[in-house]
Amino acid sequence: MPVEGTWDLSVSTPVGTISAVLELRREDGVLTGSAHGAGEEVPLTGLVLDGDRLTWKQAVTKPIRLNLAFAAEVDGDTLTGTAAAGRLPASKVAGHRRAERTDPAAAEL
Repeated sequence: MPVEGTWDLSVSTPVGTISAVLELRREDGVLTGSAHGAGEEVPLTGLVLDGDRLTWKQAVTKPIRLNLAFAAEVDGDTLTGTAAAGRLPASKVAGHRRAERTDPAAAEL
């Protein structure tokens, strides 16, 4: 199942909900990506798609410095799972893939 695209994520943490944008793409056949949120952009590491299970790691510095490990199930344009940061309790993650915009001028060609 392809997972490439732009995903709007919501991470429910004990201190509130954090919004982020996940960008997934294929480069030379390899799945790569980055995450944007809280005023920073970070690369995804250890990005693996196994069937409908997507896992990755990322380090953030805002609002605090954390190393996060994500595990999610992808069902079409919906993503659900968890984000764990060391000994802290896992947080629920939900996401939706943005619809691709088409260029009306290109559609007429």
